[in-house]
Amino acid sequence: MTRNRSVGSLIAIALLVVTLIVAGAAAPASADPLTTIKELDQAYVQIAQKVAPTVVRVSSTKAAPVSGAEGLEPFLKQFPFSPFGEQGPQQPPQQRRGVEVMMGSGFIVSPDGLIMTNNHVVKDMKDIKVTLPGKREYKAKLVGTDPESDIALIKIDAKDLPPVQWGDSSKLHVGEIVVAIGNPFGLSGSVTSGIISATGRTNVGITGYEDFIQTDAPINPGNSGGPLVNIKGEVIGINTAIASRSGGYMGIGFAIPSNSAKLVMDQLVKSGKVERGLIGVNVQDLTESLAQSFGMKDTNGALVSQVVQGGPAEKAGVKPGDVIVDVNGQPVDGAQVLKNLIGQTKPGAALKLKIFRDKKTLDVNVVAAERTAQAVATGGQAGEASTELGIKVEKVPSEVASKLHLKGDQGLIVKEMKPDGQGAAMGLRTGDIILQVDGKTISDVATFNKEVAQAKKNGLIRFMIQRGTSTIFLAESFK
Repeated sequence: MTRNRSVGSLIAIALLVVTLIVAGAAAPASADPLTTIKELDQAYVQIAQKVAPTVVRVSSTKAAPVSGAEGLEPFLKQFPFSPFGEQGPQQPPQQRRGVEVMMGSGFIVSPDGLIMTNNHVVKDMKDIKVTLPGKREYKAKLVGTDPESDIALIKIDAKDLPPVQWGDSSKLHVGEIVVAIGNPFGLSGSVTSGIISATGRTNVGITGYEDFIQTDAPINPGNSGGPLVNIKGEVIGINTAIASRSGGYMGIGFAIPSNSAKLVMDQLVKSGKVERGLIGVNVQDLTESLAQSFGMKDTNGALVSQVVQGGPAEKAGVKPGDVIVDVNGQPVDGAQVLKNLIGQTKPGAALKLKIFRDKKTLDVNVVAAERTAQAVATGGQAGEASTELGIKVEKVPSEVASKLHLKGDQGLIVKEMKPDGQGAAMGLRTGDIILQVDGKTISDVATFNKEVAQAKKNGLIRFMIQRGTSTIFLAESFK
């Protein structure tokens, strides 16, 4: 088999092998099983030969206190690869030299030395060094970073380098074969394989904008920033994090989709920063109970829990309790999906939101503002315990109301609650301020108890609450 053999034939061979295994059928008499396996084997060889020359090792350093710290290797200790704060394997104590070292991976995206990696690999680092295959070393300069997507671009002074070929991450399917290439534990040029376990992973808690590819291809500390490629050798993701209790591979890795990475790259190359849209709402996912309370048939959409005063959404007429189900013709399957869609919008762009309100749908036109740090940062007597919910509420103390900018006598604060009560089951916490019950504003205990009793008759209750500086909705069916 030659190296130029068509990828299509390799895929067909792979599918044939899988089909025969699953069906338990015998291979045709004319087919040589050993030849088939060798051809499949060569597919992986060709991927490695094509992509490995584009993958680099990225190491960066910064001054650190000489504390005689013991435990992990520097790049394990400082490598935020596992997003859940777990520690990696221990080693004998060693003397520190006042330098912290970060090691990761990257890949070449242009012949003149532009390299993509993760932001956390080079974050706050002074000296960045890139090692190409063949052990050629270069000092790199930072072109731009985007912490919210965990992407960074660096550049070395080199020419005629082999860039990667990009794939289309929007066309991925669960079960596709993928290959990860990088420098796990500093072992340069390591190649591992697996499949796509899931796409569109959100609410993982790794970055501000999440739409991860999940894979079971073995990746470990040091792989971060390296490419995840398809059977054609095209980059379809950037290996970014693992879920691990040991600090090493446990079968769950996450990669940033290539399409998202390219959008960030284009802006970093052009201006050194990423501009994102903002409409001025806080949103949450719909639960079955919340959806039912609003008269919805499913949980698709993003529930608006708070509208920023003076923001684009408020000016357009968006209200708390609205459910955004579509943006410019693209369905919204949850709060993170909406955040991603708005974030990919350029400031000043017009957006058409489809909103579900009062059991009807309507269109709202909003002009996106720019997402900036400034735009993002923006005593009573106890009442009777609600026997229906197992909580005790009272008027909000004046100092708390002033701090939270509550209007008049709006809301009741949760002072006590039974841990096994209905209120605890629906997610209430001590200190929450109940602003509305089933859409009706609450300002006194008597009204609160009346509305709770009516909700019990209806079999479903919905609260609008303020928790800290944010408002959210909670709903639950009565048992």
